[in-house]
Order: sequence, then structure tokens, then C-alpha cells
Amino acid sequence: QVQLVESGGGVVQPGDSLRLSCAGSGFTFSTFKLAWYRQAPGQERELVAGETNAVGGKNYADSVKGRFTISRDNDKNTMFLQMNSLKDDDTAEYFCNAWQIREGVWYDYWGQGTQVTVSS
Repeated sequence: QVQLVESGGGVVQPGDSLRLSCAGSGFTFSTFKLAWYRQAPGQERELVAGETNAVGGKNYADSVKGRFTISRDNDKNTMFLQMNSLKDDDTAEYFCNAWQIREGVWYDYWGQGTQVTVSS
């Protein structure tokens, strides 16, 4: 059974840091590309950070560049999102995503989400 389980969300103040984790199971984690998305109330889900097809390539939403970092630990089947200098606008539900195209088939897995609230 494929699972992605996020953790690490919470309520923080502007300027604080937070690290989200996402543990994967039931699939070959190391062969999948990883990404983090977020969705604020009344808004569409948006890509925050993700791995590209280039070796070691990563892309970030303009709003988080220089503040957020996506990383992974294949030995632990876990991905991370380090979030620094958090702002009120970063408040959202955060979702991890693992995807792969293999033999013409798109494999796309999602976590259940973890809430991040930035408020003074």
C-alpha cells in the first residue's frame, strides 16, 4: 500500500522556521521525483518546491526562493521542506507529492497534508 505521511506542521510566528517531513512507503521512493505543494483557503493548490528532471535540479515558487529548501533522505524514504523566515502568506495546508513516469504511465502519489499557520 502506497503511503506518504507528512509531519511537522504547526503554528509559528512570522520570522520563525519550521521543517516539514514526509515519509514514503509502498513504492521505490528513491526513483521518484519529489515536490511540495500548498493550498490556502479559497485558493488553488500551488507548487512550492520540486525536483526537476535535471540531475540535482530543483525549482521553487518565487514567493519562497531563498527561504525554503526541499531535500530528501533516500535511506529513510523521507523528504523534507525546510522553511525559514516564515511569513503570514505562508499559511496553508502543505502536501508532499511523489511522481514518476515509467513506461508511459504516470505515477502520482500524495500525502494527506499538514497545516502550517503563521500568525503573530
